[in-house]
Amino acid sequence: MSEAPFRNPGWAGNTGEFDLAEADVRGVVASDGPPADGGHPSVAPSLPYMLAAKDPAAPLFEGPHLERFEKIKSRYPTARAALLPALNLAQELRGFLSPETMDEVAALLGLSNAYVRGVATFYTMYNKRPVGRFLVQVCTNISCNLRGAEDVLAAFLAHAGTELGETSEDGTFTVVEAECLAACGFPTCVQINSRYFEDVGPADVPGIVDRLQGELQSGAAV
Repeated sequence: MSEAPFRNPGWAGNTGEFDLAEADVRGVVASDGPPADGGHPSVAPSLPYMLAAKDPAAPLFEGPHLERFEKIKSRYPTARAALLPALNLAQELRGFLSPETMDEVAALLGLSNAYVRGVATFYTMYNKRPVGRFLVQVCTNISCNLRGAEDVLAAFLAHAGTELGETSEDGTFTVVEAECLAACGFPTCVQINSRYFEDVGPADVPGIVDRLQGELQSGAAV
C-alpha cells in the first residue's frame, strides 16, 4: 500500500492551516483529564468516558462525581433522556458496565433495571466486561479494509501482546475490531480510548504502542 501521511496522531480536529497542537485541540483532556465535577452543566454530559484510569470498585456517584451527575440530570427533561450520559459517567469511573452497575444507575435515575440493561447492552460503546487501560478499536470496514486494516489489526495484536478481544497480561491493552469509526476519509482509522488515530499503517503501530506505554509511565495517560 502507498505511504499516506500520518496526519492525525491521536486527536480529532482540523490540524490543517491552523497547525494546532494536541493540547490546543483537546484542551484539559490532553493533560489533566476531564474535571470530576463536569465543569459547566452544558459540558458535563459530553466529557470523554473511555479513560486509562479505571476502578471497578469506584462508588456511583460521590463528591464531585455526584455534582456532575446532578448537572447531567439538569440538562434533560426526563430520566430516560439522561441515561446515556449517566452510563458514560459510570463507565468513566469503573471502566465497564457490569449488570450490578447498570442496576445502580437504574436506581439513581428511578428507571427499571430491565430498561437500563436493554439500553446499555444495545450500544457497543459500552464495555460489558473489563478492558485494558487502553481499548484499541481498529476499524475493519470497507474503506479501512481497502487500506490494509487487517494488517494494522495484526500489528496491534502483535505489539500489544494479546489476542483479539482479550487483554494483555499486564492489563495495558485490549484490541478489538470496530465495524465503523466514521472516519472513512482517513483509513485506516483507530480509536484508542477517546482518541482517534488516522491514516494508520502497520509501520505506525510500534510508535503508537510505545507512545501509550510512555504515557502510562509518565502518568500522563488519560
